[in-house]
Amino acid sequence: MAKVTLKGTPVSTFANLPETGTDAPDFKFVKRDLSEITLKDCEGKRIVLNIFPSIDTPTCAMSVRQFNKKATDIPNTTVICVSADLPFAAQRFCGAEGIENVETGSVFRYPEFGKDYGVEFTTGPLAGLLSRAVVVIDKEGKVIYTQQVPEIADEPNYDSVLKALKE
Repeated sequence: MAKVTLKGTPVSTFANLPETGTDAPDFKFVKRDLSEITLKDCEGKRIVLNIFPSIDTPTCAMSVRQFNKKATDIPNTTVICVSADLPFAAQRFCGAEGIENVETGSVFRYPEFGKDYGVEFTTGPLAGLLSRAVVVIDKEGKVIYTQQVPEIADEPNYDSVLKALKE
């Protein structure tokens, strides 16, 4: 289990992120148009999973905006912004913000993602939601980079994610 903090208070997740070099656990998300996206749908592309508690918080919203900007410069890569938010919240946010370069993925039908990727909070006021983390998967479905953000209120290290995609 990962130890992270929420405004300095320790909270725990179900497990640690998948190990680099291992096969990415399968996933299925509901997109903002209510269609679904799976690991198999992204076959042959690199995948950035931008995982966070809720699109309706400032830091989570900023990570979606930042990956939306940076996604246009990353060839053969799909960025999926993953949370437990309903697809309607993602649609509202992305429509209002003009977000077009990333997918959104809700785990509301598939909560096992939180356990499979180790990101479900098990303690604290956000228990049941997803921690802030990034997982990068290569074209063959292998995990090549992970980042568990240690303080939930902080943004991910975007430069490290971009560097992992260039290696």
